[in-house]
Amino acid sequence: MALSASSSALLRRLRRSSTVASSSVFRATFCSSSGSGPSQSAQPPSSIFGDDTEVANVPPLTTPKLFVSGLSKLTTDERLQGAFAPFGRILEAKVITDKVSGRSKGFGFVKYATIEEAEKARQEMNAKFLDGWVIFIDPAKPRQSKPAPQQDTRSSHAGFTTNKTVGWCG
Repeated sequence: MALSASSSALLRRLRRSSTVASSSVFRATFCSSSGSGPSQSAQPPSSIFGDDTEVANVPPLTTPKLFVSGLSKLTTDERLQGAFAPFGRILEAKVITDKVSGRSKGFGFVKYATIEEAEKARQEMNAKFLDGWVIFIDPAKPRQSKPAPQQDTRSSHAGFTTNKTVGWCG
């Protein structure tokens, strides 16, 4: 795939100004909508790391419910369920949406029948692409109850506050 003049100039400038050690690998990926070029593959990399790298030192799951972040605004419940279905029996797959627009807020939840299925899904789907966006999988935290709203006794019923100060300062 041929790089545009501005892209190749930017790449040269980044390489010169980079303080990367000589043992490090410098990678740049340029996306193009055209499918030309012999080395270009049709599939995007399986993860943001470019391979099937797993993150070490993650604590084991204690709940079969997963929190999925980094979702596309176009991701639906059905697409989320379809992506996570190969790893076990899904009880619920829910994308959290905005009440006004109905579009995804960028996160959701997937609940499996067992913790083992959820663990397998977390290992396989963390840092992978879904609908063109990189998603991240974490254990879902229990929902915290919100305190009941307090009534303001100083305000009137119409929502206006009354000023109790009498007199003139000046």
